Amino acid sequence: MSTPGDPPDSVPISALQHWLFCPRQCALIHVERLWSENRLTAEGRILHARADGGAGDRRKGLQTLRAVEIGSERLGLHGVADVVEVEGEVIRPVEYKRGRPKPHRADEVQLCAQALCLEEMTGRRIPEGALFYGETRRRKAVVFDDELRTLTLRIAAEVRAMIATGQVPPPVFDKHRCRACSLIELCRPERMQAPPHILAWLDRAVTADTVPGEAP
Repeated sequence: MSTPGDPPDSVPISALQHWLFCPRQCALIHVERLWSENRLTAEGRILHARADGGAGDRRKGLQTLRAVEIGSERLGLHGVADVVEVEGEVIRPVEYKRGRPKPHRADEVQLCAQALCLEEMTGRRIPEGALFYGETRRRKAVVFDDELRTLTLRIAAEVRAMIATGQVPPPVFDKHRCRACSLIELCRPERMQAPPHILAWLDRAVTADTVPGEAP
């Protein structure tokens, strides 16, 4: 078991996706243990339940495993892969997302982390996986090249370091990102990014209470 200030023994793979989306969101979830649901997270939860809840099957040489528990002792990561496809010697993780492909690489990093765990567990090289987006109803192939692997390892190290310190990053308000976040009422990014000047308020309050002609 880790002690305060030490990196945690293992962090959820989902934390990497949260960190790339918003470091403060990641800390609120994985350090402060806060959570709130909105329409987007509810839709995502339902989509994941459908993907995870089905029975595994095999057809035409393709075996489909669902809700596969995975982990890497070397990297200190653990999680659940929505789907793992096994076709001969080829292993392919498939992650389900409610929306559509994003301009950042958060989803790709999450999927790559799953592949790194599966590689450690199976001893096989996993060259690619796929992201299935519910809004487009299409798969997006993801190649686990050196660039993505390096990024994934760096993000994993950053998340472990953040959780070890227990410090929540300050908010950075972004209208589109923040309004889609289910934690917006707990985070209050607009308010906390420009907090009230407490010392100035106290000074005005003391001045107002001071009787004229007397020392405060």
